[in-house]
Amino acid sequence: MAYYKRNIRNIGIIFILLAILISFSYYAHAVPVGPTITEIKNETGSIRESTLINTTGGSITTMELNVTAQNLKWKAFVGNVTGSLVLSDASNYSIYDWSLSSIVGEVYATRSSSTVSWSNIHCSNLTHMRNEEIALNHTSNPDDNISATFSVKNHNPFYIGTVELTSNSCYSIHTNVNNQSQDNKFEEIILYDGTDYQNGNVVYATNLEQDSAGYNNNPFDFQMIVPEVGLSTWDSSTAYYFYVELT
Repeated sequence: MAYYKRNIRNIGIIFILLAILISFSYYAHAVPVGPTITEIKNETGSIRESTLINTTGGSITTMELNVTAQNLKWKAFVGNVTGSLVLSDASNYSIYDWSLSSIVGEVYATRSSSTVSWSNIHCSNLTHMRNEEIALNHTSNPDDNISATFSVKNHNPFYIGTVELTSNSCYSIHTNVNNQSQDNKFEEIILYDGTDYQNGNVVYATNLEQDSAGYNNNPFDFQMIVPEVGLSTWDSSTAYYFYVELT
């Protein structure tokens, strides 16, 4: 009987230790964190001058006009990421840190000022995107709204904390490289952190590329586009909150 009780006690201790280990492992999972942002520059395309045509009186001129105009319903962020891995406590005192020779992970941007629910993160569906279109007045032109821009599912797997998003599961885009469209680098996907169509927030995510030639052939670690308010009378700006996950 004593041997039996001792085994039961030992089994109980083992279960307690397992529960403690599981608890520590749960809280130790890394999630995206807010970075320190240093703005290098902000620029926009210049307005093109008028084009002259001079025809003789009494003539009829048939014309085809082609124009490239700046899209004020979208804006872009590009840049580089530096950082380190640390082992720290709740007061951010670190006992050790590791410098990184290469950067691997993702950059996230969202309009929401509240902390993203990373445990609920998943691919955004058409309903989520169309609700965001209404919120940002992306309803006047169906050619450049959010759902028309993020209209295909073509990306590699994304790992967000403990959540794995498999290949080609989210609506995605690839931003340009050297002024040309491409489908190999700088993937961007659109995510959602809610449990129904109205209690979550849209989150944009792009993978990190180590010093890769970007839209203007300069080396960047990331580049992404996000929507701006589409009202023709809008003369302000929409703030976005950034997170970075290093893996």
